[in-house]
Amino acid sequence: MSVTVTESAARQIQKQLTKRGSGLGLRLGVKKSGCSGFAYVLDYVDAFDETDQLFETAGVKIVVKSDDLAMLDGIEIDYRREGLNVAFKFNNPNVKGMCGCGESF
Repeated sequence: MSVTVTESAARQIQKQLTKRGSGLGLRLGVKKSGCSGFAYVLDYVDAFDETDQLFETAGVKIVVKSDDLAMLDGIEIDYRREGLNVAFKFNNPNVKGMCGCGESF
């Protein structure tokens, strides 16, 4: 099982945690949403619970609930600029298809 983060994403996560002033890392999850069925969810982690899987990569902690791990195993989180937009991007080998809006998989 693996979850990785690019250097660009790690810098952005660390920057956001520093700006927030607290937090142990970033939680990555999925929720039912969009035309393709699921969407990624990012949130701060202030405490771990027994269903969490912890991944430390590029100097940051990423937490995933065990229930979401099958859909997220092998994912790489990147942070990129595309034109005027900057955002986290998800390179997920488990995705079979994406919605036209790019928000769900």
